[in-house]
Amino acid sequence: MPVAVMILEIRIEHAHSLKDRRQVVRSLKDKLAHGFNVSVAELDEALTWQSATLGIAAISRSRDYLGGQMREIESAAVRIAGGLGAELTASWEFLDDGLDGDGLEDSPG
Repeated sequence: MPVAVMILEIRIEHAHSLKDRRQVVRSLKDKLAHGFNVSVAELDEALTWQSATLGIAAISRSRDYLGGQMREIESAAVRIAGGLGAELTASWEFLDDGLDGDGLEDSPG
């Protein structure tokens, strides 16, 4: 089964406290998780107030569907972050699942 992961690097220039940072990160996490039914987690510690990294994971039977979903999530994340006064860059990829098309493990050689 295909699995896709996305990394969001968030820049929050207006954050002057941990509370400001947390508000942006929590809002983005909640909106993406509930809007797209994906797993979202903060990947770094709050070392600076102006930046954060989120990881998103999704799984589907269809690689095409999953690719479309990742593109939609990326667009939504950019829009949501902009509305919160933040900027972000996103990158995503499919993980190698080690399975062939019939769901059986590929033989090693």
